[in-house]
Amino acid sequence: MRKSWDAEYRRGRYRAEPPVDFVKDIVEAARRLNLTTGLYIGCGNGRNYIPLVESGLDLIGLDTSEEAIAQLAERAPDRRDLLVHGSLSSLAALSNPRQWSGGRLTWMRSASFEVVIGIQVFQHGTRAQTHEHIAKALALVAPGGLFCIRVNATGTDLYPAHETIETAPDGGFTVRYTEGPKEGLAVHFFSAPELSSLVGPATEPLLPLRLVRHQRMPKVLGSWAQWEAIWRR
Repeated sequence: MRKSWDAEYRRGRYRAEPPVDFVKDIVEAARRLNLTTGLYIGCGNGRNYIPLVESGLDLIGLDTSEEAIAQLAERAPDRRDLLVHGSLSSLAALSNPRQWSGGRLTWMRSASFEVVIGIQVFQHGTRAQTHEHIAKALALVAPGGLFCIRVNATGTDLYPAHETIETAPDGGFTVRYTEGPKEGLAVHFFSAPELSSLVGPATEPLLPLRLVRHQRMPKVLGSWAQWEAIWRR
């Protein structure tokens, strides 16, 4: 998967795209609770990360794509030491641990964060893998902190060619794309009951699950649906 995303970022993926509207909801929720520090999982090359930081959030950026992290470091050189190439396990393996202290970022291996953000990242993998990713991310949220998530939703008009490799009674399913930029990759699509059961019991909804649709162009390709939500732990 990392090689596929490296190639996508080299081709210019997201470089000129504006942030998703969900960024505004995250900023508003954090300000309302006076939260300023956090972790952005799957920060990419900065499409959403930079606007979040410019709005006042002091975020570690984490991504499995080395190319994405390199591009983001070039765009925001003052954040370079807060950008991590790797997965969640990479945070525990940092050679220079720091911790959150006095409202400023120092490093810590077993950190918890005021705000944890994942935008269009937790959907990558099989059902079991995506559920594990969400559980690990939620465990990093400090008590009283925010878990901000946006993932693929069932109801998406699937495109391009793919095969369904998993289905579940709660309506969630997984496909493997057989062509296009995600060829060979497994991607999960969440149902509302599935996502609520994963996150809901340990949290309070500040922005309850919201279904957002985006029309593909040309329109014959249908629409792409995502769930957005902000929970307080």
